[in-house]
Amino acid sequence: MISLPEEFLERMKGELGAEYEDFLQSYATPAVKGVRANTLKITPEEFEKIAPVALVGKTDWEESGFYAKGDGLGKTVLHAAGLYYVQEPSAMCAVPELEIKRGERVLDLCAAPGGKSTQIAQYMKGTGMLVANEIDFKRYGVLKSNIERCGVRNAAVTCQSPENLAAYYKNYFDKILVDAPCSGEGMFKKEEAALREWSLKTVLSCAARQAKILESANTMLAGGGRLVYSTCTFAPEEDERQIENFLKLHSEYTLIKMKKLLPHRVKGEGHFFAVLEKAAGERAADFSLKDIKPNDKKEFEEFKQGVINAEFKNIVKLGESVYSLVDNFPAELKAGVKLGEIKNGRFEPAHSLAACLNPNEANGLEVNEETALKYLRGLTFDCADANGWRVVTYKGYPLGWCKIVNGVAKNHFPKGLRI
Repeated sequence: MISLPEEFLERMKGELGAEYEDFLQSYATPAVKGVRANTLKITPEEFEKIAPVALVGKTDWEESGFYAKGDGLGKTVLHAAGLYYVQEPSAMCAVPELEIKRGERVLDLCAAPGGKSTQIAQYMKGTGMLVANEIDFKRYGVLKSNIERCGVRNAAVTCQSPENLAAYYKNYFDKILVDAPCSGEGMFKKEEAALREWSLKTVLSCAARQAKILESANTMLAGGGRLVYSTCTFAPEEDERQIENFLKLHSEYTLIKMKKLLPHRVKGEGHFFAVLEKAAGERAADFSLKDIKPNDKKEFEEFKQGVINAEFKNIVKLGESVYSLVDNFPAELKAGVKLGEIKNGRFEPAHSLAACLNPNEANGLEVNEETALKYLRGLTFDCADANGWRVVTYKGYPLGWCKIVNGVAKNHFPKGLRI
């Protein structure tokens, strides 16, 4: 059993009473693992049939979520293809509470590494507008990579402080998730850093930061909108009291639901969420796309002939990059999919273009598992097909791009994603 901080144990003993011993015993068992089928690419039923990892039942709160066991869950070919996301089971509980409807504007305010953002995207089904924001630039890169891998076509990935974002999106979003940075008490079994860095001072510091984030979220939530606040901690200062304090300051909100998942009660680690609804009021008007020129898609349309048969809308060049943008949003925010770049007058496809394709949308170069793993490691392989760009596929699912040159498939899988 891991060694837990005395101050933490004393507090939990006071809160749990007769349940304390059961809570304590939960730390003698390994952390529960989970994966979530990415329904933008595959149904949960189809995923069960071809899952490359051992599945041991479905989660209670997310219909596409599964309990899993084993190591290397994120090192498989189908993970690289974006068919599933490795996610702690309890962490899947908050997003369904948003009750997302088609066409809504949704914000994931503290989004990295992207588990909840990609889960939100599944519920949006390619409609509406998702803004996935992360203030830390290094974590922003991981978030962006996961959004791309999962084939999300309707997202803008931003790297802003909540305050800066609030200045731009006043009364704009229909749904907001605040998965707040916290002291991480619920992750003690999984993350050594959370255990090592924990202190009462850290709890209070996190609570102060969370209160500021909630104020920014309030500014951005449209009248009649829904706010889901979540943490992976047990600390009342960051959970129940945080919500109580917010409601004292904002009488326009109603508390719909509040729940704490404890590891001795559920099959998962610690998590907390609260669901708040804002009274009817102002909802900001749509933004508008700008600078869409009729010839912006010329190079892309020439490239795609015989390579892909997917249709993309709102194609625009920003500098030398080509994007397919979401409706009703300013072009400079690059909300949508990067299709590629114009280099020396020719179109060169981006990895995000391959990642967002469904099996029937690519003239794919199908490979077996051995060659797929070779490709994912950044290696070339022999190929007798005609010269040119092709999407490498495994079981029909796109992995990324290669360029065939004189019988050799040159590897264009991004270096940062190689396994």
